[in-house]
Amino acid sequence: MPHNFTVTSSELLVDAPILALRRDTVTMPGGGEAKREIVEHLGAVAVVAVDDDNRVALVTQYRHSVKRRLQELPAGILDVAGESELDCAKRELYEEAGLEASEWGVLVDLVTSPGFAEEAVRVFSARNLSVVDRPEAHDEEADMSLEWVALAEARARVFAGEITNAIAVAGILAAAAVADGAAPQRDTSAPFDLRPTSMARRRSGSGSDLKKLP
Repeated sequence: MPHNFTVTSSELLVDAPILALRRDTVTMPGGGEAKREIVEHLGAVAVVAVDDDNRVALVTQYRHSVKRRLQELPAGILDVAGESELDCAKRELYEEAGLEASEWGVLVDLVTSPGFAEEAVRVFSARNLSVVDRPEAHDEEADMSLEWVALAEARARVFAGEITNAIAVAGILAAAAVADGAAPQRDTSAPFDLRPTSMARRRSGSGSDLKKLP
């Protein structure tokens, strides 16, 4: 029988707006216990928005963790209490790319760093696009730029090592596979069981903004 990895105790070490760090004590096979540090996260969404010319909308944004600008998909954190993944994707596409879409699907779900982090991301496809005015941007997003790139070229940039953001890599390759007829996309009603709950549950009484500390 597979071992049941039971958490016998848990300690919150750091609580910050977009992530937290806790230490769990977990039972191991053979009767022992081990400490595991886990980065808590609210989860996120990303969007592969493709226009009628089969071009994908890519944003370039400064990422301080790697101290460089990365080409990415429009994306954002599931930081609004009660907001669905699809509604979050629509909001982020509007805020980051100034786009709306009438056709949506699910391309891929992924866990970004399962060795130590809860973060899980649902990547959507968006088609039948229309341009709308973006809201005023702040912080790094004020430096963000938008580029339309042929889907085949975006895929080539992945294999050339020019697009390295893991979510963008997964989304672009999945969208290319769907476009080639090699894979289907899922309906937006498909359950997202990987969506993290630790932070959202702990901050459920703090209002609609889940980045607000209790």
